[in-house]
Amino acid sequence: MYDIVIIGAGPAGISAAIYGKSRGKKVLVLEKKQVGGLIGTVSTVTHYTAIVQEESGKTFAERMKEQALGAGVEIRYENVIEAKLTGETKKIFTDKEHYESKTLILANGGSGRMLGIPGENLKGVRLNAPKDGPDYKGKNVYVIGGADGAVKEALYLAGIAGKVTIVCVEDELACIQEFKDKVVTHGNIDIMPHSSLTAVYGNGRVEELEFTDNETGKKQIVKDGECGVFVYAGIVPNTQMYTELKLAGGYIPVDSSMQTEIPGVFAAGDICAKKVRQVATAVADGAIAGIQAAAMC
Repeated sequence: MYDIVIIGAGPAGISAAIYGKSRGKKVLVLEKKQVGGLIGTVSTVTHYTAIVQEESGKTFAERMKEQALGAGVEIRYENVIEAKLTGETKKIFTDKEHYESKTLILANGGSGRMLGIPGENLKGVRLNAPKDGPDYKGKNVYVIGGADGAVKEALYLAGIAGKVTIVCVEDELACIQEFKDKVVTHGNIDIMPHSSLTAVYGNGRVEELEFTDNETGKKQIVKDGECGVFVYAGIVPNTQMYTELKLAGGYIPVDSSMQTEIPGVFAAGDICAKKVRQVATAVADGAIAGIQAAAMC
């Protein structure tokens, strides 16, 4: 029996674990892949207070893991397949084991949104900038998405690729002004406005890309067998297993204590229904959830 079980080891989950452990509670973190969550896969971490200069998602995640383990937090790498939230004792089932706890914190964030187009699973599509970018040195790459996360990765790729094309559904980039200003300083970044990638063709790997102008409906086929496609089209909250909760647009509503409608069940980070999703807000959510969960034990 644990005092607190936390599902997800991103910034929210690790923050919750550290605060819960600091209050003398028995804490377990369950993580499907690796500490860091989505932030661990980005090229750079920006705007977080007192961040290390040129911090990558990988190094940020490594320091989070080191801090949690140093605090005595137990982390197990297992895939949660079911969680029973109601009742005084919370029950969590993974692909390896089952656990019980007095309180539960849901912090398993979101997954990258699929485009739902033909050819999306071909080799060379849905790439990760820091991991796959070096393979496209001097080549053409396409970044799908015009929000902060997409443009930040496009800026990173501009230092590697021959040409970067940002494909955004809006008439102009939807990112913050800082990133807009940086885009214009790179001579190898082009913007394809009010457009969508609607199909990818190839024999095993990408060979042709189909773009559609969202204003005119006109389609354009681009032949480029050596290009890479990096998709950053938002996230989908990982809430499918939480059938006992009422969701808001797929996200989990919480109160000011980060508690859900079910007593003893908290949520933190990108999985919550809220307006701002940043590392800073995830860490704050986790801190509140960890403190409040500990107070219930």
